[in-house]
Amino acid sequence: MGWHGRLDLHYRRDGERTIALDRHEGPLRVLRRLYPEGPGICHHVLVHPPGGVVGGDVLEIDARLDGDTHALVTTPGATRFYRSAGDLAVQRATLRLEAGARLEWLPLENIAQRGCRAENRVQLDLAPGAQALGWDVLALGLPASGQAFDDGTFVQHMELPGHWLERGRIDAADTRLLDSPLGWAGRRVLATLWFTAGEAFADALRESLLEGARDASAASPLAAQAGATSPHGRVVVLRALADRVEPAMALLTAVRGAWRKAAWGLDAEPPRVWRT
Repeated sequence: MGWHGRLDLHYRRDGERTIALDRHEGPLRVLRRLYPEGPGICHHVLVHPPGGVVGGDVLEIDARLDGDTHALVTTPGATRFYRSAGDLAVQRATLRLEAGARLEWLPLENIAQRGCRAENRVQLDLAPGAQALGWDVLALGLPASGQAFDDGTFVQHMELPGHWLERGRIDAADTRLLDSPLGWAGRRVLATLWFTAGEAFADALRESLLEGARDASAASPLAAQAGATSPHGRVVVLRALADRVEPAMALLTAVRGAWRKAAWGLDAEPPRVWRT
């Protein structure tokens, strides 16, 4: 029997303030609510006290944003998926935005350790006028500790139903994927940053988002392993491969800042928990 944690987040407007109501079941909860940018943007820090996810665990987050709210959701550290005896470990996030809402979904990296059997899903439901920015960073194994990801599977699933679906199954035994120059090329960190909307981007905004991602990539040590594209009129994606998490996070953070400025006229304002 694994842990079953569920967290429901409801953001609504109270005058100029974005307020948040949360309800949790099991070991998944809100650590704190912060307003470093003023009352209109709620920064939420989520924690999973057990510290890791094992086979049989299910973590579910349901975030609902009312119109004209703005929430930023992050975590204070990585999510670690540990060795499984056979059962699947599942982390699911359903993100629902009404017209005019903005969401930044910025959890720190997922670490797939040797022997894990895991699935990580993010599903978006955006009304016209809503926009969401988020990322997914996956690290295989613990290379700094000499622990390779030589056994296990990890499924990534990101979806804007009917418009965009990215789903990949990473198997430690699939050396053609992980070591081929046409795949991960021996690297063990995959980073994805996305910006989505409830309706097609204006051409000028889409080009600005792509340009911001490409400029930041060109200035990054990962320039040769990063690329930005718009697979659908409502989606812009940056993807990068790296040997370590730190340069991947640095690139995503830089592009996130450029996209914030281009789309919303806001400064980068990294969450305080990243600096503690």
